[in-house]
Amino acid sequence: MEESQDITVNAGDIARLASVGRAAVSNWRRRHDDFPQPVGGTASSPLFSLPEIAAWLRRNGKSFEVSLGDLVWQRLRTSVDDLRLGDLVARVGAFLLFLSREPEAWREHGTRSLDGLAAATDDLPGSPDLRLDDLALVGLVAELAAERGPLDTFEFLCERYVEAHSRQLSVTRDDVAALMARLTGPDRGRGKGIVLDPACGVGTLLLHAGASLGQEINETNALLTAVRVLLRGATARIVAGDSLREDGLAGELADAVVCDPPFNERAWGYEELTGDPRWEYGLPPRGESELAWVQHCLAHVRPGGLVAILMPAAAAGRRPGKRIRGNLLRTGALRAVVTLGPGGPDLWMLRRPDGGRPPSQLLMVDATEDLSIVEPAWRTYMGNPEAELSGDSRTVRIIDLLDDEVDLSPARHRPQQGGPDFLRDFTDALDRFRDTSATLSEAPPALELLAERQDLPTTTVGELAKAGLITILQAPSKMAAEEGPLPVLTADDTAMGTPPSGRTTLDPALVMVRPGDIVTTALGVVRVLTRGGAALGPQLTLYRVDPQRLDPGFLAGFLRSADAARVHPSSSRLDVRRARVPMLPLSDQQRYGTAFRELFTLEDRVRETTALGETLIRLGFDGLVDGHLRPCDQGV
Repeated sequence: MEESQDITVNAGDIARLASVGRAAVSNWRRRHDDFPQPVGGTASSPLFSLPEIAAWLRRNGKSFEVSLGDLVWQRLRTSVDDLRLGDLVARVGAFLLFLSREPEAWREHGTRSLDGLAAATDDLPGSPDLRLDDLALVGLVAELAAERGPLDTFEFLCERYVEAHSRQLSVTRDDVAALMARLTGPDRGRGKGIVLDPACGVGTLLLHAGASLGQEINETNALLTAVRVLLRGATARIVAGDSLREDGLAGELADAVVCDPPFNERAWGYEELTGDPRWEYGLPPRGESELAWVQHCLAHVRPGGLVAILMPAAAAGRRPGKRIRGNLLRTGALRAVVTLGPGGPDLWMLRRPDGGRPPSQLLMVDATEDLSIVEPAWRTYMGNPEAELSGDSRTVRIIDLLDDEVDLSPARHRPQQGGPDFLRDFTDALDRFRDTSATLSEAPPALELLAERQDLPTTTVGELAKAGLITILQAPSKMAAEEGPLPVLTADDTAMGTPPSGRTTLDPALVMVRPGDIVTTALGVVRVLTRGGAALGPQLTLYRVDPQRLDPGFLAGFLRSADAARVHPSSSRLDVRRARVPMLPLSDQQRYGTAFRELFTLEDRVRETTALGETLIRLGFDGLVDGHLRPCDQGV
């Protein structure tokens, strides 16, 4: 791809283009006198000319690739300052939405068709004039959309934007967002029901919804959210404004509400909102803005509807909020508190009272070690709040919580195990840990140490796909993944290495997996499948190779390595088409593939051993504190 003369890049961009870390770029600048000089930026964040950098990399034998996506992104970065970058990305999104809705108009009339952009995107929030003045940029974006599709193009640009503004933007983790979507109703996976997010940011929590309502205080982020949802073929009404002070969706009742609100905001509107009718459970104290968000969410869900809201761990026990927490318990509005990590956040699950009898138990789950335990515990509890739960999931009598503190922290209410139960659990964990860890020494593959680094000719996944060696497939954008006769391989199944756990109905658009297929998740898990017969689930990408020319284990290893070497580890999406793969004979590929498969097996064993070790450590601490264990001279 030819590099435009006026495009600049920073050190992080150079690292991404050359597939190295930022430290390597810093070393190049120090050690090479001919490294290009900055052409802009600041002393702490210099900017370099992309053509000069490309020429230097070629001259010094550094492998790199400037993809069309890189070119579009760097053109955006160069066109405006950082304060206006989000607005430009949003305008590109409006153009991509126009492309997806009016493809024929664009093909027939090109840039002249942009006169119809406002009419084709009139469901976007904000200014009706969202045209792009840079027609060269329009052409590049259209070319990228033809290669990757409008949705994938915009997700790529949004991710780069979030990376560039990671200190200003707070984005909900993908696994937590997916969990919140599943917990708020079985129909969510089938795109049914109206879902509202009153603090929607860049839209992460609304991407699983069929019909969306949202409000966001930042106008640019509101527009980004609307484009992301609408490009998925869903309906959306997103408004800009302060949800607490200026409720732009007053009177709207959704089927479910999901929310990741800002934490610890003292200037949330306490003075002007003292008499607000939303405070059904009590006036939130000045320092308890999160309890204002909880009540705002409950005010916007239909009776019987569910709310999933992320809360700081301290909100479960701070004294100023105890009256509101007590009222949420007494009315049956608060149903579950889930610990997601050692330092938070917690996930609160609420149900707006509908006149029925409130439950006498509150569900508490400690999912610090395993997020997958939350959904089964929630389903069991919703079916029968009095049901017995095991492990790190339990129910606590509400009457026992309504004390002087109303502390709802799950860690505080962990039950003490009886002697026989603890003895069984500790002995089992110890035996399993010893058995699993004993196999680790036999697991590593036999690898030869080389005195000098071996440089191999490489190509990219994108080029292999163009040559027909790889077919890249994804599940349909709208897919029922909750019930039906057909098994579905989910992202959780792939991460854990377990059999397909989802279900779906028959659909010609489904992608059926085969033995030898490579499946990757958005969080970087890579697996070579040994069994077929299931449908590919959402948030997964499948790579199907021509086994006569490409070994699947060989490709899987380099896909795994490309993910591990990401410059921005917080990124949830990787431009895998740029991942480099050595060009080797099939026999050599198979040798690499065998080694990679053994490393994948080792990775699974280490993960299992780590989980068992964490369980053993927790039980050891609990046993010593509770009196079920004591130190001895000979060890356990």
